Amino acid sequence: MRKSLITLAMVVGCVVAAAAIWIFGGRQLSLLVDRYWTVETASLPIHSIAYEGNGTGGILIVNKLSLSLNDVPKSMSLSVGSTKDNQFALASSGKVFAFGLLTSTAENTGDRLATVPPVGDQAFVVTRHSVLSWPTPFDLNFMTGQSPSWKRHIYYEIRWKKASGADLQMLWRYEQFFYPENGWASGFMTRQGATGLIRVEITK
Repeated sequence: MRKSLITLAMVVGCVVAAAAIWIFGGRQLSLLVDRYWTVETASLPIHSIAYEGNGTGGILIVNKLSLSLNDVPKSMSLSVGSTKDNQFALASSGKVFAFGLLTSTAENTGDRLATVPPVGDQAFVVTRHSVLSWPTPFDLNFMTGQSPSWKRHIYYEIRWKKASGADLQMLWRYEQFFYPENGWASGFMTRQGATGLIRVEITK
């Protein structure tokens, strides 16, 4: 009997410890798993791409998806503009990727640039989310009375390969909240230092 009680206590202790790790360390554990495995939910061809901003920061609009270029790591050295041959282009870490010729003057005025993928380019925007969600029992919202019970990471990735062989990959990470009443909300919740544009790779 005593041995059974000790075994039961050990099992309960392990369960409590695992629950504590999941609650307090779930975000970091989710990020670790995300390095190797995420769930792809959509892969859509890019039909149009536009930029609104002054060259640094701003918003990149892919189809109808708005992705922030603000607060990116300084190491990316990210800028957006037009080249001398009238190409809408993005530059990062000394490398330049041209999306395509700027479209009509009406669309490219002031702080807005726009184009469409040239024939022969393979351009997609891919949406993925974490395999592992984590519980948030201590997240309270006294203003609305609605608090998420779970969270997970959601990723938006641009994969653009030009006919010339040049390749661009851009990856954004955000947090997505789950509400018992409404399910998973839109995936654009931010967290200081952990969300937004996290990777840009240009190869030729």
